[in-house]
Amino acid sequence: MREPIGLILAGGRGARMGDVAKADLQLGGRRLLDLCADRLEPQVSAMAVNSNNPINTGLQIIEDTMSGHLGPLAGVLAGLEWAQSIGETHIVTAAVDTPFFPCDLVPNLLMAGEGGLAIAATSDGDHGTFGIWPVTLHTALATFLEDGGRKVRAFTTSHGAAIAMFPDTTPPSFFNINTPDDLAQAAMWM
Repeated sequence: MREPIGLILAGGRGARMGDVAKADLQLGGRRLLDLCADRLEPQVSAMAVNSNNPINTGLQIIEDTMSGHLGPLAGVLAGLEWAQSIGETHIVTAAVDTPFFPCDLVPNLLMAGEGGLAIAATSDGDHGTFGIWPVTLHTALATFLEDGGRKVRAFTTSHGAAIAMFPDTTPPSFFNINTPDDLAQAAMWM
């Protein structure tokens, strides 16, 4: 299998951060988008960002193709459509608000998935916004969203996602910045 392409999921509204685009939040003097891109770029053959708001970036911006702010799976769907349009077979997703994700994310997802769907997990549970997604899931995911599905775990479980286990670390690899307090905690770890 070829090296997959990467998609940074940055399409959320940032409601718990005061409706601020998380991609532009500063951590250690750098934007979360740039921190995420620096970690993902060496692991993929190409990269884009899913966002429904303007972002200052040199990366291609992929907007949700379904309206209504349907959550991260809408971003995954847009990424699958993008990948399919350029002849790619898989995408790897990473959430923009998770700056400490593993630098070996992609190889571990590839090994776990063996060409199929795989998501990251640690001892505290799965982290479904970090996964490898075959473009063959496009139709099933579109139907899931059209039928009102929103939960990543519900979709990945129903499609037999493999699990790529990652060790527990400090800071936690999949620590998610959702609130100002989370941002302060991440700054202490930086």
